[in-house]
Amino acid sequence: MIDAVKIVLMGMPGSGKSTLGRAVASQLGFDFYDLDAELVKEEGSDIPTIFMEKGEGYFRNLETKVLQKLLGLPGGMVLSTGGGAPCFNDNINLINASAVSVYLEVSLDELLARLTKDEISKRPMFKGLDTAEITLKLQDLLTGREEFYRQAKIMLSGDDISTEHLSSEMMSYFRN
Repeated sequence: MIDAVKIVLMGMPGSGKSTLGRAVASQLGFDFYDLDAELVKEEGSDIPTIFMEKGEGYFRNLETKVLQKLLGLPGGMVLSTGGGAPCFNDNINLINASAVSVYLEVSLDELLARLTKDEISKRPMFKGLDTAEITLKLQDLLTGREEFYRQAKIMLSGDDISTEHLSSEMMSYFRN
């Protein structure tokens, strides 16, 4: 049963979805997918370019298409979504129907600490913003996204969520 489980990690940019996802997938012997990386492969272009050339609507539709494709793959996997993925095109319901969703809730201060200049440069929503503006943007994003994130089957909170913590919560989920 557990060998066919799909685990979908969601949360704000910088919450640790990709880092934690890779570690948990390795621990479970599952494939790991990063939705943003898969989008780039599918489109043959990086995310800032997709946003700039084709717009957010196109990007969100592509995101849903790739999400559906990944969730339809056989076998177990860990999938890290982009921060906005659960919030558009009824994706949260698609995720919850196909997988065990996990919300990684990390404080705003910790998110800011994790978002290095290099990370920020890769994210179109932060382009040209200073630290104060990035803080406000993150607060606004969280306010809009939290209603979707809170629909996750498992919610983990804290600034130091570990692979062990996530694995433990997964085992508890399956026991119940």
